[in-house]
Amino acid sequence: MDLRQMQYVVALADERQFTRAAALSGVSQSGLSAAIRTLEDELGTALFDRSPRVVQPTAAGLALLPFARTLLAQATAARDAVVQATQRLSGTLRVGAEQCLGVVDVSTLLERFHRRYPQVEVHFEQAGSHDLVGRVREGELDLAFVATTEHLGALSATELGREPLVLLAPPEHPLAARPVVDWAELTASPFIDFVPSWGVRTTTDAACAGHGVHRRVRFSVGDVHALLDLVGRGLGVAIVPRHVAAKPEAARLRVVALPADTPAWVVSVVTSAGGSPAPYLLELLEGAQPGTQPGTQLGTVPTANVRRNANGVP
Repeated sequence: MDLRQMQYVVALADERQFTRAAALSGVSQSGLSAAIRTLEDELGTALFDRSPRVVQPTAAGLALLPFARTLLAQATAARDAVVQATQRLSGTLRVGAEQCLGVVDVSTLLERFHRRYPQVEVHFEQAGSHDLVGRVREGELDLAFVATTEHLGALSATELGREPLVLLAPPEHPLAARPVVDWAELTASPFIDFVPSWGVRTTTDAACAGHGVHRRVRFSVGDVHALLDLVGRGLGVAIVPRHVAAKPEAARLRVVALPADTPAWVVSVVTSAGGSPAPYLLELLEGAQPGTQPGTQLGTVPTANVRRNANGVP
């Protein structure tokens, strides 16, 4: 019984589906299934009831689940204890972010952190929010700035801000002159959207499906500027957060309000659960505070694998 198996148990219990649990865990579906089977053989009992549509924990699985969560939290706490005991500034900080989040300037935060702690090696990567959530869950990232509220499971999430979604259309589009568009009117338009791993794609898909909009996504892109370019060329419309519509590249496009019941686009920072706060991580997030919602506590961010010196400062 090891920590990786515990991570897989928690992911599968949260997602109730092998494909999604494997994606969030950063492992192949066959690899996750084999690890669960090995653990079941070791324990001598089935931990999950498997069906083609949904996976449910058995009584044994439900009994194991709180211990699995505790073991993962204790592993993080143990790492934090070592960090606090060594009191040296060294190690790495692993950060991920989705592109163009708007409510938080990740590049500025990373620059300030690097200038204050030049000895710390910072690893940064951009990816879709759902991929980043899986990397944090797997322990491959210390924290990630994401635009999704789904599939977070046992992760700690601190909301940094939210924006309304709007429709972007080329000037000649039939909806371009409308102040507000109805859901039913979107069915006829081809769409340009982000790839499924991006948080805004999930939000848009859910909103359209909930209102019976059977939209055609003609182009799927992994870059904000590519999306704006394709809309500008008249190849489709797009639903984007308001700050994307305010970019200079979107100046000639038309911004149309969506119905009042459109869900908001939410940006959060996610970390593994159970850690204790670290001053340098709080400083990394300091610039995000103006965009936080009332009552948000950034001090819940856990320690990464970075060590302080004897005085707790660089």
